[in-house]
Amino acid sequence: MPNELPAIVIVGRPNVGKSTLFNRITGQRRAIVGDEPGITRDRLSGTGNHDGRRFELIDTGGIVVSDAEYIPSQILKQARVALENAFHVVFVVDGRSEISSADLELAAMLRKLGKPVTLAVNKADTGKKESLAHDFYSLGIKDIFPVSAEHGLGMEEFLDHITLGIEEKIAEPEDKRVRVAIIGRPNAGKSTLLNALLGQERAIVSPIAGTTRDSIDEEIERDGTVYRFIDTAGIRRKGKTNLMAEKLSVVMARRNIRMADVVIVVMDASEGVLGLDATIAGYAHEGGRSVILCVNKWDLITTGKKKEFEENVRYHLKFLEYAPVVFLSAKMGSGVNKLYPLIKECYESATKRVTTGELNRFVEALHFEERKILYITQTGVRPPSFILFTDKAGDLHFSNERFLINQLRKRFGFTGTPIELKIRGRVRKKDRPALK
Repeated sequence: MPNELPAIVIVGRPNVGKSTLFNRITGQRRAIVGDEPGITRDRLSGTGNHDGRRFELIDTGGIVVSDAEYIPSQILKQARVALENAFHVVFVVDGRSEISSADLELAAMLRKLGKPVTLAVNKADTGKKESLAHDFYSLGIKDIFPVSAEHGLGMEEFLDHITLGIEEKIAEPEDKRVRVAIIGRPNAGKSTLLNALLGQERAIVSPIAGTTRDSIDEEIERDGTVYRFIDTAGIRRKGKTNLMAEKLSVVMARRNIRMADVVIVVMDASEGVLGLDATIAGYAHEGGRSVILCVNKWDLITTGKKKEFEENVRYHLKFLEYAPVVFLSAKMGSGVNKLYPLIKECYESATKRVTTGELNRFVEALHFEERKILYITQTGVRPPSFILFTDKAGDLHFSNERFLINQLRKRFGFTGTPIELKIRGRVRKKDRPALK
């Protein structure tokens, strides 16, 4: 990508406050924080700005160098990818705890990188913070800063140091990006789909349900359009989200849906369409976002027919009759390339504006027995919103409203996006908008 920012990478063992530090520096609640260790698993990125020095901040999962378990080893693998391209590395330790063997192992690994490394002794918000910091010189890292990410103590001097050497410049306006949220049940293949779309192993993929807890942002340029993908955590029913991290994942996922332009709802073909799929898809519909229904793992279906499966999808997700259905196998890579042109089409549909003149020429040919249409005008996008003025107050009959929305789609496109339609009674002539 052009104009790449220097990357500052946060590393450390689990539960030392890396995500709290990330949120403090970026000024937003992007990472999930809490007392349960190991909440952050994938690497998470955001933009930081200190005195005009702009940089990319990357928060990695909690690292235990010698841990052979699958998830910890995958976290280390992801962290290494970030560290290779780091401008500066921030090693976070818990200032209230003694140095552990995991801290020593990680420090040894970081010293071999040949990158500038700063030790952030976090949770140093007591009167003993100076003496605590001196204890950590045994890690072999000369630059040590006691900080409290939670309370913001020591941050100014710390940021001055880690951004030293970054050129000061005025922030440029962000290019227009198509923001795409990938949502679905746990283990439906969301991270595998993200990796297939990006053509690289970006998010941690494993057969363990619920591996992704944070949302992951990644950008790619394709045919002149920049796409920002957000792989959200698997959404469970509220009654099944007992752990704080799972509850927060639902909140964060719904927030990411609201921020997206297009939402891809991933379903597992081998399990069929479940009630939870409808609940999750409903979040996107309620948020007024364009929706693509993605039937993943189609390679596992040997006897099923696409037409029959799609009819089943339409039956269970009646409220998403506007959403296109795509059959693919993210693991095998088959059908994935169909998504890019479809995402772009859905985005353009959601942001499309139709002039009042075009709309009124369109409704001239429509006639309803229950009332007379006076005129129609578009009032917004994402989703496309319209006000229909008639000679009577009150809502249109459901069948007539649905017919009108379907005709709008047929005439102007609006692929994959919901359409909002409000009805208004007769107004005075002078209040009508001018035709363009």
